[in-house]
Amino acid sequence: MNRRGFLQTSMTLGAAWSISSANEQIQAITPSAVSLNHVESKENISVSTHRVLGSGENALEVSALGLGLMGMTYNRSQHPDKNQCIRLIHQAVDRGVTLFDTAIIYGPLNNELLAGEALAPFKGQVNVTTKFGHEVIDGKATGRQDSRSATIRRYCEDSLKRLRIDCISLFYQHRFDPTVPVEDVAGTISDLIKEGKVLHWGMCEVSADTIRKAHAVCPLTAIQSEYHLMHRLVEENGVLDVCQELGIGFVPYSPLNRGFLGGCINEYTRFDTQNDNRQTLPRFTTEAIRSNLRIVNELQQFGRTRGMTSSQVALGWLLQKSPSVVPFPGTTKLAHLEENLRTLDFELRSEEWMELENTVATIPIIGDRYNKEQQKQVGF
Repeated sequence: MNRRGFLQTSMTLGAAWSISSANEQIQAITPSAVSLNHVESKENISVSTHRVLGSGENALEVSALGLGLMGMTYNRSQHPDKNQCIRLIHQAVDRGVTLFDTAIIYGPLNNELLAGEALAPFKGQVNVTTKFGHEVIDGKATGRQDSRSATIRRYCEDSLKRLRIDCISLFYQHRFDPTVPVEDVAGTISDLIKEGKVLHWGMCEVSADTIRKAHAVCPLTAIQSEYHLMHRLVEENGVLDVCQELGIGFVPYSPLNRGFLGGCINEYTRFDTQNDNRQTLPRFTTEAIRSNLRIVNELQQFGRTRGMTSSQVALGWLLQKSPSVVPFPGTTKLAHLEENLRTLDFELRSEEWMELENTVATIPIIGDRYNKEQQKQVGF
């Protein structure tokens, strides 16, 4: 399927979606929702563009776009069966994706198990990144942080087994632990690197000052924080600046704002109360969604004259920010995977991106990204 065919298909489906009754309550990511993942592309899509996270001995070369695996088992309403997820992961590898993101807390544990099983045939060809920090006891999350040295070591050994690998390509501290000095965490990771169990490391949702302290003990390869057109805090708090200064890569999570910027969520969308954290987030209340759709409309209008979907516009904006930025959108559908990867085909002038950025910046964003409890875990 060529790009025009892909976009025509997307527009047809979008139109079908739009004419549904306004009173209909649309379930988020359910098997009954519009599904394209069974349709095989007739045109080969191959990611030939690579980027480098980190610098010098801490550099890690990866595909320009990665694939987030969290939503395949965790926090995203109903999930496809395991075999369908494995098939999609294999399709991503076939299309040149070499960066796959998971974490101990996703599930907990079963997301790493899925990644390990799916990527076992590609050992040495792809990079699997995972994360420690959230405390998990007997397979259940406690809601606390634990980055003590012994715990990091235990989590590392357990992750290696679940992922079926000998060395973790990139091991992130998922959230800062205020009870353990970051220098101690960096020291433990440094030892694991020397022992050959970890290749590189990174941190998530930390401050510029914390990045400096950690990097001085054990050089960081990447920082992972939320970053997209509706959340640009890292531009303001010095995180992007310190990453550029120290030669650290930046990996934006939720680059489509948990699917919102893709245009398939509206005020009638209902999220699974048992397994979708979006229903706990202030930015995903009915009122917030209704108001924030103005931003999606701007992305769609911008993309319409350039042959791009709103997802491709959102990802393209991130990619043009810096050659050391590597987003990893998650999906459970082949059509969305290919749509995301086709973002790399587009080349726009910086003036065009600035026009979009300035337009979106004039629109008030309703709702915080996290609730109060979740917000307490970020920004240290």
